[in-house]
Amino acid sequence: MKDALASLLARHDLTGEQSERLFRTILSGEANEAQVGAFLALMQAKGPTLDELVGGASAMRAYLTPVAIPEGIDPQTVIDTCGTGGAPKTFNISTASALAVASCDHLPVRVRVAKHGGKSRSGRGSAEVLGALGVNIDATPEVQSRCLGDAGVCFSFAVHHHPSMKFAAGPRKSLGFPTIFNLLGPLTNPASAPRQLLGVYDESKAELVAQALLALGSTCAMIVHGHDGLDELTTTAPSTVYHVRDGKITKETLDPRKLGIERVTLDRLQASTLDEAVELLRSILRAEPSPALDITLLNAGAALMVGGAVASIAEGIEAARAALQDGAGERTLAQLVESSSA
Repeated sequence: MKDALASLLARHDLTGEQSERLFRTILSGEANEAQVGAFLALMQAKGPTLDELVGGASAMRAYLTPVAIPEGIDPQTVIDTCGTGGAPKTFNISTASALAVASCDHLPVRVRVAKHGGKSRSGRGSAEVLGALGVNIDATPEVQSRCLGDAGVCFSFAVHHHPSMKFAAGPRKSLGFPTIFNLLGPLTNPASAPRQLLGVYDESKAELVAQALLALGSTCAMIVHGHDGLDELTTTAPSTVYHVRDGKITKETLDPRKLGIERVTLDRLQASTLDEAVELLRSILRAEPSPALDITLLNAGAALMVGGAVASIAEGIEAARAALQDGAGERTLAQLVESSSA
């Protein structure tokens, strides 16, 4: 650990093997908090490389508690919608889009969402919102697997699937800024979802995350960063998008106005309290017109395309809209509540 810290202090990059070994040292509790904090600060100052990110993800995957894909479900139809955090606060867009995607059971390909998430410093993260909606966020991996089959969506509470992260929790909280673990979390889905709609808080890290997903064997992914700073496809500005598919990475800029979505200001996507965030999500599931519904449909449409259910984001938007207007969103949430609590 001391040698690795000295190397990082000199701004030397670690090999993938060195990175994996170092993360295993942290996740096994062999490093003290001062060493972990120094490592995270030095890595953030230097900036992680592809080898360092892949090595860290490989170590975290080795230590996680997995969720099994139910028998009879094609693993290639399982997707995760999550972000790195560290972005301006809005209502929980990725959670709303996960429920919207899961409600699209009328499509030839049923995309199921293994939603990986946690709590937020704002108190309105995916765990808090889903818990307030009645979902058992502490469901066991076996129950989560059942939810995937019954409701088409499950919630994997990160704290339960990455118990070894407790050894980094103190230093991360003390530092108070995003670290390499913000990038690693979305790369370590407990259900090993091979497809992802992944938002990053820092545009300079988007291509790196795309390269990491490709190296880690992702089938198809969209790595997105809103030009307003959101780790989502945004409706206040264009978004930078990196596509991972067919073993290649391509880049584009997506303007939601070209999809018929009105551009809005960020304040129209925010919720100031948990109660407000919960009611906003319920209104989305009722398909009540609003900027919140628009951004949810945009991200759901992208997720459906990544999941292989539709050929374009525009087609995915209309599929998700139809499902929510038919009441499928509310039925999906009700089924998730029932299945997670049984």
